[in-house]
Amino acid sequence: MSIHIHTEFLNNTLMTKSRIPMNTLWHLLKIGACIAALTCFSRHAASKPNIVFIMSDDHTWQAIGSYGSHLKEVAPTANIDRLADEGILLKNVFCTNSICTPSRATILSGQYSHKNGVLTLADNWNRDHQPNLAVEMQKAGYETAIIGKWHLHSEPVGFDYYKVLPGQGLYFNPLLKEKGKPWKDANQGGEVHEGHSSDVIGNETLDWLREKRTGDKPFFLMCHFKAPHGLWEYAPRFKDLYSETEIPEPHSLFEDNSDRSDGSRNFGSTVGPTNQIRNRVSRMQSKIWPNGALNISGMNEKEQTRAAYQRYLKDYLRCVAGIDENVGRILDYLDQAGLTQDTLVVYTSDQGMMLGEHDRVDKRWAFEESMRMPFIVRYPKEINANSINKDIINNTDFAPSLLDYAGVKAPSEMQGQSFRRNLAGKTPRNWRRDTYYRYWMHRAHHDTPAHYALRTERYKLIFYYGLPIHPTLNAITANKTEVVTEANMHMISSWDISKAKPTPAGLELYDLEKDPYEQQNVYTDPVYAEVAAKLKQRLLALKKEVGDIDEPYQELITRREKAWQN
Repeated sequence: MSIHIHTEFLNNTLMTKSRIPMNTLWHLLKIGACIAALTCFSRHAASKPNIVFIMSDDHTWQAIGSYGSHLKEVAPTANIDRLADEGILLKNVFCTNSICTPSRATILSGQYSHKNGVLTLADNWNRDHQPNLAVEMQKAGYETAIIGKWHLHSEPVGFDYYKVLPGQGLYFNPLLKEKGKPWKDANQGGEVHEGHSSDVIGNETLDWLREKRTGDKPFFLMCHFKAPHGLWEYAPRFKDLYSETEIPEPHSLFEDNSDRSDGSRNFGSTVGPTNQIRNRVSRMQSKIWPNGALNISGMNEKEQTRAAYQRYLKDYLRCVAGIDENVGRILDYLDQAGLTQDTLVVYTSDQGMMLGEHDRVDKRWAFEESMRMPFIVRYPKEINANSINKDIINNTDFAPSLLDYAGVKAPSEMQGQSFRRNLAGKTPRNWRRDTYYRYWMHRAHHDTPAHYALRTERYKLIFYYGLPIHPTLNAITANKTEVVTEANMHMISSWDISKAKPTPAGLELYDLEKDPYEQQNVYTDPVYAEVAAKLKQRLLALKKEVGDIDEPYQELITRREKAWQN
């Protein structure tokens, strides 16, 4: 029944009011008003898109064809690229802390790590006292679900349904923890599901779409793949993929890093062997490549690095191939079910990844390959096909943007802002011109020093403060067991106490317009003296704006910042 019919009914009633008692007329007026309001609400609800948020783990933008990197020709991603062809590709989306658990907490909370309390892999997200995208989606009338990698230790809240991996999860025959069954925190619990994790997560996602959702509400579905996180184990059907292919090397695999600062020059996990990281190739043989050792006998150092790079990339890209297939299955279902026009689909990753750039593996760094996130969106009703956006966006903005599409305002505690207008080609005049980044896990796992950074449209300034000042990890290394919980117990063995020592402070400045691969640190170049001074001032100002004040360690940080005067 339309509003027009309701109005006509009321008009007719009023015309005959002499024959209807006033109390009856009053009740009829109230009923009509309620029906009209409900009609407006149902129309509004019908206009809300379904939302499918697909996120992989460590799937960097360089390994997605539509981003046009040196890998585009040898490693296409046809199904993910289809989203870019039919929607919009964002080129300047950045994480605020390039590590799995913190990034996921930021995406759900709309807050920086220092605000939501998840600074490292060891931290628990205080889900009951932080804004939560899933909870807000439920309030907006959405049916919510998450399937795949969760990695936030405690039980998911705000989801009508979940089926998630315990901890990092297994590549083969993964365990999954399902809503309604007993929950165990962190790496515990779950039931075995046979197959490769990407296929299992794809199957479970399709099963929810086909069978488990009620269908009477718009839905918000998060599909989170484990792949291509290391250690890279691909589905058997991809074992011959790239076997005859020479994977192109990045520009900076053999860079001369002599101009890098003391804060970063001799740190980080490398592709090839170095005296700082003892025979990285040997480590890859035993841990990263459990299915067969790399024969490096008779090779010089450069040959070893090249051989390691080929093995690393082929295994990584074989994992990517499995993700792309399953993304295609999800898109095919939306087509077949007639949902494509009414569904907003996002493809992203929790951060970028170093694929040999700067002779590095893993993420964590403020370099472009690690800090930049892939982000592709398709929503035919509002977003033009085959479009590109270059605005600076970060992962605090994800939750406010999705809530905007859901027709509700983000909670004031969320620090990000909606970029819905940006996607429609109507970027607000006051949109941000820079973004803040901070990595806290000083020398944990991959020997990356703690640092924070400013990324503008043209420049990047990185300050390696090199201090292990995170409360949870410090307490663990000091064996203060009162702060050790089941969720962070695994950190005790993986956090190397001997490495939790300060490293040199250092500043690096990159002119991304002239040096997009960040191979020339120009901080000490007199030509950039004025730029460096302004960027240092802006970095400190932005750090304060987002509320990162380093208590109770401000004095230690201030001492390190004095290096800026040298």
